[in-house]
Amino acid sequence: MSIEIIVSPNGESRVETKGFAGSSCREASQFIESALGKRVGEELTPEFHQQTASQHVQQWDR
Repeated sequence: MSIEIIVSPNGESRVETKGFAGSSCREASQFIESALGKRVGEELTPEFHQQTASQHVQQWDR
């Protein structure tokens, strides 16, 4: 798993998470996003829509 911070020459920044399944990417990158300032957009990757093992277990408990 990794978190990349890309800064363009005009100062705009972008945070990209790789290797996270489900919404764990948001939790992992939250401290970086808070440090960088206001978020102006979000693009979800296919990995975001993958269920983590704990999410799968929770569905069976219902």
